[in-house]
Amino acid sequence: MSAQATPRPTTRVVLVDDHPVVRAGMSAVLAAGGDIEVVAEAGSHAEAMTVLTGSGGPLAGAVPDLVVVDLHLGSGPDGAALIRDLRAAGVATPMLVLTAHDSGDDVLRAVEAGAAGYLLKDAPPATLRDGVHRAAAGETVLAPAAAAHLVAGRRTPAPEPAAAATLTARELEVLRGVARGLTNRQVARELGIGEATVKTHLVHAFTALGAVNRTDAVLRAQELGLLD
Repeated sequence: MSAQATPRPTTRVVLVDDHPVVRAGMSAVLAAGGDIEVVAEAGSHAEAMTVLTGSGGPLAGAVPDLVVVDLHLGSGPDGAALIRDLRAAGVATPMLVLTAHDSGDDVLRAVEAGAAGYLLKDAPPATLRDGVHRAAAGETVLAPAAAAHLVAGRRTPAPEPAAAATLTARELEVLRGVARGLTNRQVARELGIGEATVKTHLVHAFTALGAVNRTDAVLRAQELGLLD
């Protein structure tokens, strides 16, 4: 009798898109795998702020695993502004941009605002579902076109080698784990250290590299040849 694979825990998602038909279709795509639940929806920046920072509403104080947000939200503030404002309001939930737009400027704005990843709506359904699970687990998820734009078009200066030289061997090990797509918990388990210690190492790495998030830190370290 063959052993059955352990089922994935359900990933609870808040979906933000200004088109109701798109929200309905995306909800169906995400739910088709049986392990993603769209627990709340919003059609604008204002609605999303209310859903994710208010004590009432569909979440009733519960914390979702991921916020999936379109970059363009009609006539109001866009998805990058929403991510930035949610972060400023203390929302720590990972945020994944899911959009039809893949211009370099769009990708840069999203990542600089704090997006955990950037996927395109024309990706295969299985790829979208896998990306949602990975982003919710703390991984960096980028469509190939988005990754190329991020490398080619970063607007902030590259890190100074002298500053990056302050990174310790352990901090570089943590960055290599992140570059492989591991979550903080997986990095901690692999290195035999606590998850809080991994977070501390990442904070120092961000500072030394002048990075705004995990994706930026890995790209900057790669530019300096630190992860070879």
